[in-house]
Amino acid sequence: MRFFSQTSSACAIAAALAMLAAGAQAQGLKNSYSAKPGSSEKSVSRALDATAQPSGRQSPAATGVRSADFIVAVVNSEPVTNSEVRARMARVAQNVTEQGGQLPPQAELARQVLERLIIERVQLQEAKDTGIKVDELTVNQAVANVARQNNMDVPRLLANLKAEGLSEAQFRAEIRNQMTMQRVRERDVDGKVKVTEADIDRYLKEQKRPGEAVGGMVDLGHILIVVPENAPPAMVAESEAKARKAAEAARKDADFIAAVREFSDVPNGQGGGSMGMRPMSEYPELFAQQVGSAATGSVVGPFRSGAGFHVIKVLGKSQSGAPVFITQNHARHILLTVGDGMTEAQAAKRLQDYKRRVEAGQATFQQLAQEFSKDGSARNGGDLGWSSPGQFVPEFERVLDALQPGQISEPVVSRFGVHLIQLIERRQEKLTDREQREMERNVVRERKAEQDYETWLKELRGKAFVEYREPPQ
Repeated sequence: MRFFSQTSSACAIAAALAMLAAGAQAQGLKNSYSAKPGSSEKSVSRALDATAQPSGRQSPAATGVRSADFIVAVVNSEPVTNSEVRARMARVAQNVTEQGGQLPPQAELARQVLERLIIERVQLQEAKDTGIKVDELTVNQAVANVARQNNMDVPRLLANLKAEGLSEAQFRAEIRNQMTMQRVRERDVDGKVKVTEADIDRYLKEQKRPGEAVGGMVDLGHILIVVPENAPPAMVAESEAKARKAAEAARKDADFIAAVREFSDVPNGQGGGSMGMRPMSEYPELFAQQVGSAATGSVVGPFRSGAGFHVIKVLGKSQSGAPVFITQNHARHILLTVGDGMTEAQAAKRLQDYKRRVEAGQATFQQLAQEFSKDGSARNGGDLGWSSPGQFVPEFERVLDALQPGQISEPVVSRFGVHLIQLIERRQEKLTDREQREMERNVVRERKAEQDYETWLKELRGKAFVEYREPPQ
């Protein structure tokens, strides 16, 4: 059983609530923090992506006067209603306005929103037809992540959502849908992407600009102070003050991770701390604009996006042939697979017991891994050796990066089952030329995955039977 990443999306930033809930996808890295007003088409495209996720905000269409509900389209016998389109349009409109973009005419916006809803329907139907399900445990973990990123517990989060017109059932359903679509993508697209040596050579050639060496990379460290949607001025001012303290700490203390742990609302490995060596073009446009040509060690910010206030540190830069230093983790794990009568919840309960036994001194992690783990590493006591950023799947790596040496995680759900992870040690290591090339391979794989995903969506949409009824109003 391999649970290594097929994409480099472990570096993707998960600050937006929807990205956290769904297990942020690679395009979220660029879309979540874009604050530059663009064309209507780009702004609406970003908003369509964002509003496909659970936002927690109440749609104006949910509170205002609306037309009588009716069916606007049928997707493989499943209806899409006018109220669904109106609610999504309202969320898109708010997002585009916040980003400084311009909305197309209402009829065009309705058409785009309807098409996005149709594409979501066919993905969810594909998941259902092929047996993909998201366990309650996974949804529970996602809800807890959303609450944690908003500095509140789950009951308070749900109370706030209810006050805004979104019930717990609706919120959980939206999270489940997004996670379901992500799992379909992982199975049918991401897991099938292949990158050849010629692909890497072509990518490096494309990256070269006059006067630049091939393969220039940069590693940015990130602190995010989340500002909730519609936050009152006093809360915004408080968040900005916290961000300024974070920037001051980052400038004074050489240990950037210490500042991340103290101030950031996004843990190291979830878009906080090091985001990994990659071309600047792979970072959010807002980050690239703010960082510019800042030297290694420079701290930039705080500056604001729709997610909150950001502090960025240039942790490292490299041109082709220059040494690259990255943070590596040495970890072990226990993997329990789901199926044959075992649910994710049951696996998590067993792993919780294993953790208790290790912490009580009743057994060692290695002994339990050898006896119970369903991964090939079991024979070595679950030892995974040294890993570099992007080597494991994002849901595994996010938790690993947030651990301290010797610490054991809570059970972690991934596409391969449920894990218990222990971080043994962490180090800064210079990459070999081969390892640098593997990092570039990850970047190419991520790009190809995005292209393949768009092609797959078109094919899936083309196979669906779609009957258009009355136009949305």
